[in-house]
Amino acid sequence: MKHLTLIFALLASPAMAQDKMTLILDWFINPDHGPIILAEELGYFKEAGLEVEVIAPADPSDPPKMVAAGQADLAISYQPQLHMQIENGLPLRRVGTLVATPLNCLLVLEDGPIKSTADLKGRKVGFSVAGVEEVLLSTILAQHGHSLSDIELVSVNWSLSPSLMSGQVDAVIGAYRNFELNQMEIEGVPGRCFYIEEEGVPAYDELIYVANPDSMDAEMIRRFLHATERATQYIMNHPQDSWEIFAGTSPELQDELNEKAWVDTFPRFATRPAALDHARYKRFEQFLLDAGMISDATPVSGLAMDLNAE
Repeated sequence: MKHLTLIFALLASPAMAQDKMTLILDWFINPDHGPIILAEELGYFKEAGLEVEVIAPADPSDPPKMVAAGQADLAISYQPQLHMQIENGLPLRRVGTLVATPLNCLLVLEDGPIKSTADLKGRKVGFSVAGVEEVLLSTILAQHGHSLSDIELVSVNWSLSPSLMSGQVDAVIGAYRNFELNQMEIEGVPGRCFYIEEEGVPAYDELIYVANPDSMDAEMIRRFLHATERATQYIMNHPQDSWEIFAGTSPELQDELNEKAWVDTFPRFATRPAALDHARYKRFEQFLLDAGMISDATPVSGLAMDLNAE
């Protein structure tokens, strides 16, 4: 009886309590967030001793600022924006990777006049976010001896595929290859992506986890990353079952666009989310420095952390 009493006492002890953490998404829940939702639904967060509150932001620019201000433990952000945010003094570090390839692409009509990026000269190109997207376009154009002055930039306010399908613009930068291409196919207006990492832009991590290095709980984040790694392995091994679990969490996810996007997204999840490719971050920092987007190069240690090496 004494042994049983000890076991029950241990189970009831405060050590068994779940650690609460807050994660701010980059956008509303969508297939990009598969490992997070699966880690919750499969019980991996619970097994890691975590109770994770997942919050969609009111404004997509808010998540990194909220983490920097200590209002959340983690946020999902973008590697290119991280370089700029650190240049601007925000106390942030990349602590993990969610999507390990670019998703951004230059999107055109499949049967339109642009057959290669050399055909962009004299065309209208839509964009949503000034700054980094202009640098990406400049790099793509420079391959062919062109510059931004050779095209007409049009702000389309996140209306990427609609502005292309309506003929308002001839191409858009900032479209996600896993969403906008599928949206156009569903609408019966096929599109074509030029992949920026094949057009002179250094490869980067599209979606990353960022934390405030001054206030973060590194041990708790390690457990979070391990749980999402387990979820990613499950997704890779059981993609259809994983889709059904994911879609089952909300009626809003149960449509053709999200199902198609799932198929195009899951192969791009980081299978080792905590692992850090130092050279990748160094290359992109140099790329932004050469483009004049930052004034001083920050060492990789000031941009990103490998918490498993700490």
